Amino acid sequence: MGSKRTGVIIAILSLLVIVLLALVVYSFVLKPAVNGYVINAQNQGVQYTVLTIMQQASTCQPVPLNFENQTMNLIWVDCLQQK
Repeated sequence: MGSKRTGVIIAILSLLVIVLLALVVYSFVLKPAVNGYVINAQNQGVQYTVLTIMQQASTCQPVPLNFENQTMNLIWVDCLQQK
């Protein structure tokens, strides 16, 4: 009986160690990698958006920017000086 119980305890402790190691690997390796990818993708989205707005404004047409119930029209200053 005693050796069977010891085997079960060792199996449970081994499983617990494996679970804890998986948590440590996730916390220190996988999570930072995923967060880095997400932040990089967000930065690329911001850069693309600003570039698109700048390209539209360079056509000397007002560019409407909407947020909730507010609208702002952007106009490139160089276009105002040409008129």
